[in-house]
Amino acid sequence: MTEHLDVIIVGAGISGISAAWHLQDRSPSKSYAILERRDNLGGTWDLFKYPGIRSDSDMYTLGFRFKPWTSEKAIADGPDILAYLKETVAEFGIDQKIRTGHQVLAADWSDGDNRWNLTVRKGDETIEMTSSFLFAASGYYNYDQGYSPQFPGQDDFKGTKIHPQHWPEDLDYAGKKIVVIGSGATAVTLIPALIKSGAGHVTMLQRSPTFIGALPDVDPFAVQTNKYLPTKAAYVANRWKAIFFATFQYQLARRFPDFMRKTLLTMAERRLPEGYDVKKHFNPKYNPWDERLCLAPNGDLFKTIRSGKADVVTDTIERFTETGIQLNSGEHLDADIIVTATGLNLRLFGGAEIRRNGKPVDLTTTMSYKGMMLSGLPNMAFTIGYTNASWTLKADLVSEFFCRVLNYMDEHGFDTYVPEHPGDSVDERPLMDFTPGYVLRALDELPKAGSRAPWKLKQNYFLDIRTIRQGKVDDEALHFSKHRAAVNA
Repeated sequence: MTEHLDVIIVGAGISGISAAWHLQDRSPSKSYAILERRDNLGGTWDLFKYPGIRSDSDMYTLGFRFKPWTSEKAIADGPDILAYLKETVAEFGIDQKIRTGHQVLAADWSDGDNRWNLTVRKGDETIEMTSSFLFAASGYYNYDQGYSPQFPGQDDFKGTKIHPQHWPEDLDYAGKKIVVIGSGATAVTLIPALIKSGAGHVTMLQRSPTFIGALPDVDPFAVQTNKYLPTKAAYVANRWKAIFFATFQYQLARRFPDFMRKTLLTMAERRLPEGYDVKKHFNPKYNPWDERLCLAPNGDLFKTIRSGKADVVTDTIERFTETGIQLNSGEHLDADIIVTATGLNLRLFGGAEIRRNGKPVDLTTTMSYKGMMLSGLPNMAFTIGYTNASWTLKADLVSEFFCRVLNYMDEHGFDTYVPEHPGDSVDERPLMDFTPGYVLRALDELPKAGSRAPWKLKQNYFLDIRTIRQGKVDDEALHFSKHRAAVNA
């Protein structure tokens, strides 16, 4: 028999764990399971294995509201984050609900049956499952393949070429010359870590600069709160301090971009060798927070450059050669290893095909309701975290609202909800108000946002608390109904 559950959550990373905890806490009568295609939980923090993998969000906000992060170390590495997630699922019994090795291939909403029909690959077999509600918590990028542009002559290179998303755990880079192509968060993380682990010399090759800020990995404020306050009170204080700081910093950057640009360049200049060309290598054409600001804990990237063990080259690639990379300026970068830290490929819902009554849904024609549901898709929610703050802040809000909707439906006898597309009354906007390459490459394939609430993304935690946590559930955009077949039975 086909198994039926009230809620199926797809993905056992931060978003899926958040959804599960909130379901257990706020809607405990609902049966659920988490389907995870990989053999381990953790999502991003299980997938990436490159040296130095860490979050560029502080752990007081990347951590959950319901599970205090007790360490004074605000910027944590991947293994510590994964250990925190495993501890969380074990503590709350969520681990018993996770089914690894289950990949959702297709999700088909049936109006006649008023349920989701899921086609799931389980090992070597394909099974069917059904649910009343579907929660997509699989993030927004392709786990199978990172973005790797085709470089002229790349097959001529005789050394090792790798993408950070597929880092070989047995890679020997001791004493080697390494070129890292890219200047995003991955490159900024990799370079100090490679040098610390024994690489000979590392060059960050960038076509254009990225804004990089320096913060201490241990928060002095947290040191004091953890010393003088009980654990939970200290966590609340640390969390809200981090939220206020991140929000203030973002708003300051958007309102006074020239001031923030000068601040970041001064920060870099003070940490780099005297006479270093900061404007060439660390002064992008775009404004701060047009793309996500990269973080160098304790200024580690700048210190590595100052030590002479790493450098930054701002140039374009003419072609790969047998021994490295030939640049259009005429310079040649010798390399034993080339790392293409060139970004991600976006892919919603883990690549599952979304259908309604057997017909594929064109996601580009849908509009995102409160950044968590799509017009025309009943009983479905998804999580995409903030681009200007911690992912988890938004994930927890989405999970809360989803449970509020479920409870409202139970109280009023409904079993179906669907956001109704506003039509011409709302202008279309990009789903993500964010301009890095991996987003721009995929905009034409993504759902739309709208020009006004509740279809417009705010990217502001404080405003979202008011609209998501405290706002009413039964607004005019969200239509609730009772399944007719059930009424007639």
